[in-house]
Amino acid sequence: MASRVAFAQWLHHAADSDIWWSFKSSATTVVAAVVTFLIIAMAFLAPVIAPHTPFDPGTLSLSDGLKPPVLVSPDGDWSFPLGTDDQGRDVLSSILYGTRLSLIVGFSSVVVAMVLGIALGLISGYFGGTIDAVIMRIADIQLTFPAILVALLIDGLVRGLISSERHDEIATFVIIGAIGLSFWVQYARTVRGSVLVEKNKEYVQAARVIGLSPAVIMVRHVLPNVTGPVLVIATINLGLAIITEATLSFLGVGLPSTQPSLGTLIRLGNDLLQSGEWWIVVFPGITLAALVLAVNLLGDWLRDALNPKLR
Repeated sequence: MASRVAFAQWLHHAADSDIWWSFKSSATTVVAAVVTFLIIAMAFLAPVIAPHTPFDPGTLSLSDGLKPPVLVSPDGDWSFPLGTDDQGRDVLSSILYGTRLSLIVGFSSVVVAMVLGIALGLISGYFGGTIDAVIMRIADIQLTFPAILVALLIDGLVRGLISSERHDEIATFVIIGAIGLSFWVQYARTVRGSVLVEKNKEYVQAARVIGLSPAVIMVRHVLPNVTGPVLVIATINLGLAIITEATLSFLGVGLPSTQPSLGTLIRLGNDLLQSGEWWIVVFPGITLAALVLAVNLLGDWLRDALNPKLR
């Protein structure tokens, strides 16, 4: 009974909060949230709602290749509402499965970047001195290179160390690690700045006096007070991570064709664009643009909603 009362109180508090009011009062943010939710839901329900299993060779037929979308051509087949590619794969099903993989890579790489960046930021800001100088100089050096180049470098190093067959088997993990290592600097610098402010406050001094270890102080007391900016960065970086993965896959150094993301689908469709089969590249491109735009709009809203100067 007590848990129900507590949950009801939490719901009432959430409904009356400034953040909820800011969300529901912005039509653009609501639309962006709906679009994001629909794309994510459809992607992760792909095995259930997809008309076909596009990357199972046993279900493909070359006779179904290059069928146009049903809404733009009388020759279209309602079994393939968005048309097919040159291998007879259903474009709609490919988009659903490809979006799921792009989201998995995006979410996972953001988690990698968050964990690494938050840990280094806490250590750098709390201990200071030589440790702080070394971590921040590494961060400064990495900031001189675009994230896409860092990811390309890491992926290239892995390709040079292992065989192509082995790389294709672990390509998802490689690209997640490459993108995650490209984005940790923002988290580290933001957390470090917040820790420099928080570590001199009375509650941290009191925790030191009672004998708590630095690890406990950083994780239990300092970290909860620096999560606001981190959440904003994570939301915005999700869109950047998805774009980075799509760019790498489009360049042919990301995920292989056997594990197609939206970037891979766009690359495969681009090879056929000159021959007039525009739907193979246009529909995945629209999906990618809609997803990234919706996520970025949510990130912009969250940044404003959590900024006390704007509330």
